[in-house]
Amino acid sequence: MRRKFGIGDAVAWALAAIVLVWAVAPMGIDLGGFGKAGVAGTNRPGSILDAFKSNQKVLQEIPNTTFAQTVKNLPVRRGRPAERYNRRKFGQRWADEDRNGCDTRNDILARDMRQVTYKPGTRNCVVLSGVLQDPYTGKVINFVRGNRTSEAVQIDHVVALADAWASGADKWDGPRRQKFANDPLNLLAVDGPANQAKSAYAADRWLPPDADYRCAYVARQVRIKQVWGLTVTADEQRTMALTASECPSQQLPAGPTLALAH
Repeated sequence: MRRKFGIGDAVAWALAAIVLVWAVAPMGIDLGGFGKAGVAGTNRPGSILDAFKSNQKVLQEIPNTTFAQTVKNLPVRRGRPAERYNRRKFGQRWADEDRNGCDTRNDILARDMRQVTYKPGTRNCVVLSGVLQDPYTGKVINFVRGNRTSEAVQIDHVVALADAWASGADKWDGPRRQKFANDPLNLLAVDGPANQAKSAYAADRWLPPDADYRCAYVARQVRIKQVWGLTVTADEQRTMALTASECPSQQLPAGPTLALAH
C-alpha cells in the first residue's frame, strides 16, 4: 500500500531544497553565515560542501595561484617540541633589530597609523598619538600613549611566538628567534581586545572578526611561515587552502622581512 505524502515529507523536502540552494547558489544564502561567506568571508559557490571534503581533496582542488600553491607546499608537522614554549627564548622585547635607532613597537605604530605625533626630543622614535584603521575589526581607534590608554592598540605577532615555537623555532638559536620576534612582516598594530582574543591561535582556531581582512591575514601567515621555514598542522593547512581558494586574487605580501636579512 502506498504511503501518503504528509506534512513531514514536505518539510523534509523543503529542508533538502534549502540545503541544496545553500550549497550551490553563486551568492549563497546566509544560514548562519558559512554557506554565504565560507572561511574567508568571500561568497563562493558550494562553500558548504567544503565541510565534507578530506584535506587531500581540498588541496587537490586549490587554484594555481602563488598563494594557494605556497600553502600546498608548506611542511606539515606531526609531533610537538620536546621543550615547552617560553617567551624569554625569543630574546629582548621590541629590540632594534633593523638598527634604525628606534625600538620595534614604535616602528610598527608609526608604520601602521596615520596622523602620528612623536614625543619631542626622541628623534621621532616615541609615538605619542595616532589614528589606527584596525585591520582585525575594521574599527577606527584613536591611540594616545599612556599607562591606561596604550593597550588600546597592541602589536600582534601575526604568527604567534608560541605557534612559531611549535612550528620549528624551538630548533633555532637565540639571535634568530629574537629576529623573528621583531620582524616587521610578522607584526601589525591592531585592536587590543582582538589581539587578546586571538592569543596564540593559528588560522584554524582564529580569524579576524572583519571578514574583509581574512584573505590578507591568512596570506601574511602563509608568507611568514614560508620565508622562515615554519611548519603547519594539517587543520591549519586546510584552513589556509580553503582561504586561498576563496581569494583567487589575493597576493602574498612582498614587504621586507628580517628572515632574508644578513
